[in-house]
Amino acid sequence: MRDHATAASEFDYQRTVSAILSGDLSAMNACVECCDRHADSDKVALIWEGRDGQRATWTFAQLKEASARFANLLGSYGIKPGDTVAGLLPRTPELLVTILGTWRAGAIYQPLFTAFGPKAVEHRVKESGAKLVVTDAANSEKLDAIEAAPQRLVVGDGADDFWSQVNQQPAEFKPVLLSGEAPFLAMFTSGTTGPAKQLHVPLKAIVAFVTYMRDAVDLRPEDSFWNIADPGWAYGLYYAVTGPLAMGHSTLFYEGGFTVDSTCRIINEYKITNMAGSPTAFRLLLAARHEVEGKIKGQLRAVSSAGEPLTPEVIRWFSSGLGCTIHDHYGQTELGMVLCNHHALSHTVRIGTAGYSMPGHRVVVIDDQLRELEPGKPGMLALDRNQSPLLWFNGYARTHTKAFVAHYYLSGDTVELNDDGSISFVGRADDVITTSGYRVGPFDVESALVEHPAVIEAAVIGKPDPERTELVKAFVVLHASHQADSALADELQQHVRQRLSAHAYPREIEFVSELPKTPSGKIQRFLLRDREKTAQQPTAAAAS
Repeated sequence: MRDHATAASEFDYQRTVSAILSGDLSAMNACVECCDRHADSDKVALIWEGRDGQRATWTFAQLKEASARFANLLGSYGIKPGDTVAGLLPRTPELLVTILGTWRAGAIYQPLFTAFGPKAVEHRVKESGAKLVVTDAANSEKLDAIEAAPQRLVVGDGADDFWSQVNQQPAEFKPVLLSGEAPFLAMFTSGTTGPAKQLHVPLKAIVAFVTYMRDAVDLRPEDSFWNIADPGWAYGLYYAVTGPLAMGHSTLFYEGGFTVDSTCRIINEYKITNMAGSPTAFRLLLAARHEVEGKIKGQLRAVSSAGEPLTPEVIRWFSSGLGCTIHDHYGQTELGMVLCNHHALSHTVRIGTAGYSMPGHRVVVIDDQLRELEPGKPGMLALDRNQSPLLWFNGYARTHTKAFVAHYYLSGDTVELNDDGSISFVGRADDVITTSGYRVGPFDVESALVEHPAVIEAAVIGKPDPERTELVKAFVVLHASHQADSALADELQQHVRQRLSAHAYPREIEFVSELPKTPSGKIQRFLLRDREKTAQQPTAAAAS
């Protein structure tokens, strides 16, 4: 196993590009990198299982032909290189054909998550200027209310559906070669605190995606890999589609929704050894630990988690209960993954930290004056743009960003540098709680709460308070076997006091049936904060 410090210090960008890409940065095509170059054998690219139990495998060679037919079809819709094609599809073979065919034609692929409502879809397709939306019958009606909606191509919609049109097209299409700076993905931020902003991902980002799969995920040729994230979101599109396929490795699409039973079955039936996903899924597995251990213990080799920090209890249970290592990884839609506990690189692993900079990136902690901080002082996570050759984000489309200051990219996340060089996540800048002069990271309190056997999930916010500035309030989801009452609330408060400190325990606990989350599984603390602020505002009658 390579040493992380050595890999980081000896990182050579040009050598990395040459080792990863079949072409070079002056003339490349994402479909070539993720499909054609691996199509000379019967190597499997896609393993698919549908909602109704249907199953299929697609080789790289089959996808090469299907993507060529789809690229020819795009021409009949007037799609040219540089145009945007959106996909509003579940995890099906048609989705992958759409992605690869769009890339082959030199066009830009835009993901649309199937859980989006009409307004979310409308905002994204109008901002991107999408010329075509590929969808299915279940989602097509979301386009009906959009004024001047893009053209649509529908899967499973009568005689003129997706496959009837694709199969009429020629089986050859010469890939359009573009500069590594040319965009191949149109992504949108999650939009948790405002309208989702568009950004373009350049072709050269494929190098960074593969580096992550190699060094952090440790994807090996012999692995059976499953990233449970939906390709409608960055982690799924970057690392369930682009990354593994660029390595010539198969990926798995399971169209059904997440359940503990289905997850255990998929791991067993497809002999999954390497898995990636979100902390939400892993917390639900932990909640059913006894059932899960009996089904999949010893099956997994490496598990990677992204989206929010893992709680220490999840990390310990994966090791003791399932016999595998799960590591925290940190990134953003704008960056991909940049801070990781690496499966394939040796370094100290401290439970509860996000890890170390990915080779090719320099991640630092800075204060408000852009001074790089010493260990033990919380500050802003930033990337040194001058010393991060794999950093590909150049700003938002048609939107000014304040994230670039001097030679730094400012993430908006509060973190802390540790003595061993690792970095711990504290929270989004607006999530950090100031109470009685102390700064409290919600993640620490949440981690302590979920270690209690009664708790499945928790979200912690700062509630405005005239004496303390803010007081710590927790929203807690309980196991069905526990009663939500004042006695349990007192018990949880004492539990956190003993685990953390007297100033960090939640002075208020509210039991809830579920927590507000983005479709990708991130807890939306701002909605809880907004609710508390609204509840504290006097009514018109009271004010008068």
